[in-house]
Amino acid sequence: MENTSQFCLEVADISVKIRSADPTLQFETQGVMKNFLSGELQPDAQASATWSDLSRMSLGEKIFDSGALWQLHRRNGSYLFAFTSSVFGPFPYKVASFDSSFTAGEVYLHHPYFESKSALYPLEYPLDELWMVNLLGQGRGVEIHGCGVVDADGKGHLFVGQSGAGKSTMARLWEPQKGIQILSDDRIVLRQANQKLWMYGTPWHGEAGFSSTARAPLTRIYFLRHAKENKLLPQRPAQAVGQLFTCSFPPFYNPEALDFTLGFFEEVVQAVPCFELRFLQDEKVIELLTGPSNED
Repeated sequence: MENTSQFCLEVADISVKIRSADPTLQFETQGVMKNFLSGELQPDAQASATWSDLSRMSLGEKIFDSGALWQLHRRNGSYLFAFTSSVFGPFPYKVASFDSSFTAGEVYLHHPYFESKSALYPLEYPLDELWMVNLLGQGRGVEIHGCGVVDADGKGHLFVGQSGAGKSTMARLWEPQKGIQILSDDRIVLRQANQKLWMYGTPWHGEAGFSSTARAPLTRIYFLRHAKENKLLPQRPAQAVGQLFTCSFPPFYNPEALDFTLGFFEEVVQAVPCFELRFLQDEKVIELLTGPSNED
């Protein structure tokens, strides 16, 4: 039978397609991910999904453990992500196998765990993000912990920080401003295209729930710090590279991807002004960033 279920997602101008030829395996997308559905006919990467008995699958050598839902294995040149949860049982509920370029793969679902479900999202988080991060690591770009704000002039401001640094707070402060667009309050993708650096919204939002499919030219980068006053401090390139790397999502198990990420950040900090932003949680910080002294 022909494919009975398929969809294509596009994040940061990178498209991935998943399909199944099994009529008993029906798909549905979830939440804001529906906004990232695409009709791309020639995606950058593709995978098929199928039912399986994962109690018998050999995963190969374990090379990374997230300490949470997933572990990464390597077998015969392929990468296998195994997802386990106490909610289901001792066996993986899902295994995703990809070639070394992450452009072709298969997603196996442990049928006994899903028999009661009529439709499911085979790329359920964190697999959708893991696939994208590994595609970015092939020289396409980097995902980073950041809040992305596009001002009324179309310029992109990236606020970088780990959890608790104030990214969602910053998004809420900017939202009421006229002509403002929030790309994300937690995950931003950086890429270079047409000799410009761009920042893209993603579906993986933070607690404030901001998520957009749009992009904007990257104009300034701010490293967030809570403080008792609002203050803007220029950052040296070496400092900025280190802070970007600390807040990024490269595939740490892939040396080539790590090299690319560091090199990419070196280019970014040479092209984009970087600052430490010490701020109070009030709208006065917007005045600091948009005042005459900060015009390009």
